[in-house]
Amino acid sequence: MLVTGLCFVAVTALVKILGGRIPPAEAAFLRYLLGLVFLVPMLGAVRRARLTAKMWGLFATRGVVHSGGVILWFYAMTQIPLAEVTAMNYLSPVYVTLGAALFLGEKLALRRVAAVVAALIGALIILRPGFREVSPGHIAMLFTAMAFGASYLLAKFTVDGTNPTVVVAMLSIWVTLGLAPFALMVWVTPTLAEVGILFAVACFATGGHYAMTLAFASAPMTVTQPVTFLQLVWATALGALMFAEPVDIWVVAGGGLILAAVSFITWREAVLKRRAITPPDMATKV
Repeated sequence: MLVTGLCFVAVTALVKILGGRIPPAEAAFLRYLLGLVFLVPMLGAVRRARLTAKMWGLFATRGVVHSGGVILWFYAMTQIPLAEVTAMNYLSPVYVTLGAALFLGEKLALRRVAAVVAALIGALIILRPGFREVSPGHIAMLFTAMAFGASYLLAKFTVDGTNPTVVVAMLSIWVTLGLAPFALMVWVTPTLAEVGILFAVACFATGGHYAMTLAFASAPMTVTQPVTFLQLVWATALGALMFAEPVDIWVVAGGGLILAAVSFITWREAVLKRRAITPPDMATKV
């Protein structure tokens, strides 16, 4: 998870270095197009997969939703500091929790409701409406977190119908296709250096997801989740050192509150799952 955090902060820093000359939709498209090279080992699994019409529909829907989130994320990166992007991105699991209750029928216990409320208070601490201007970049990040949350919910449906390798590959393919028309509408010919930066973004993003997968396989979520707070620390330090962005204690405090709430939700889910698979006291004596 330490490596995961470093990779994801490297992604945000590289996008910041890229600047605003390349439109967000085009930058996002090139990042995914260049990243398709990492799908080569997965092609065998994709060819062998027998997908129903329903699965194709879910993959396409997820691709469209995720594409919107990626465009908004690239836009936000050019508008607001690294630390604020990182902190507001922590809201995605909160939206997943709310979406699971609304669309999957999962019950929201009082403790989880309190955690969701705490996370939303954390977002308000970051934004501080009425005390400072809420920029289009902040609005973009709110919708980015919603889009990524919806994407994760759709992933729950797809994982049940096929293996995770196919799910990852189909997301990359559909997002690339979904971004293509938006990129063509605003196309600006990139320089070789800009293509290199976007390929590095694809490399770090892939490495981050791979490291995160290894972490999840090695330790429970309750152990790995709190480590993601270091992303905010690194993003704040990098923004200050490389981009002269002032350190905003309110952003750190709000991000910390959001992550604490997300960690609590993760811990509660782990406890409930453990109870579900642990045999009752009498059963162990049979």
